[in-house]
Amino acid sequence: MAARSSAPEKRPGFFSQIRSLYTFTQQAYSWLPWLLVGIVLLGIAAGVGVGFLIPPVAIWSIILWGITGLMLGILGSLMLMTRLSTRAMFKKIDGMPGAAGHVLSTSLGRKWQAADMPVGVNPKTQEAVYRAVGRGGVVIVGEGARGRLTRLVNDERSKVQRVASGVPVTVLYVGHGEGDVPISKLAATIKALPTKVDRATMAAVIKRIDSVSQTLTSLPIPKGIDPTKVRAPRPR
Repeated sequence: MAARSSAPEKRPGFFSQIRSLYTFTQQAYSWLPWLLVGIVLLGIAAGVGVGFLIPPVAIWSIILWGITGLMLGILGSLMLMTRLSTRAMFKKIDGMPGAAGHVLSTSLGRKWQAADMPVGVNPKTQEAVYRAVGRGGVVIVGEGARGRLTRLVNDERSKVQRVASGVPVTVLYVGHGEGDVPISKLAATIKALPTKVDRATMAAVIKRIDSVSQTLTSLPIPKGIDPTKVRAPRPR
């Protein structure tokens, strides 16, 4: 008799996600509660003000506009908290091994394909190279000291150019030095690349690169990031 399939994992509820989002963000910004309360109060004040300005001025009208302002204040506070949680996440993972892979695998959208596993890694120093393929071509991302990344980056660029001739290859280095891209701007920088290849070419390039990629399962992956712990929870 076949074993009964396990029940699907229960997803956290909306309010549970909001609470997790608040807790995560408040750990990075201790002044968050005061800011959220201020936004809600400002929304209520704005609603009440509109109720006094728009005739006919009546208690019921002022109350309704006050409730509307309350709703707008709550919405504004949630939107701001979401933005701050993203900044808190980048602040937490900045400089950690594996941060680039986490961003590439979660923040590029459908026009790009990437994984959180590096395509090249130095097991001694934890310098790593990641790759993303999309409508802007191929992007090679180096994470670590530039001097020690030279060989890894050149090897990956040569491999890509060998199997995808004519497809633009962009090399980016994550960091805070001259010419580096901060981890918080990595996804935006890649998305801003001009479209150079169509969907069919993109699919062909991905297939060719995957066919010649070396298996990295035996190589140690940089430790330090658990995406389920550092990614800011978002309400659904």
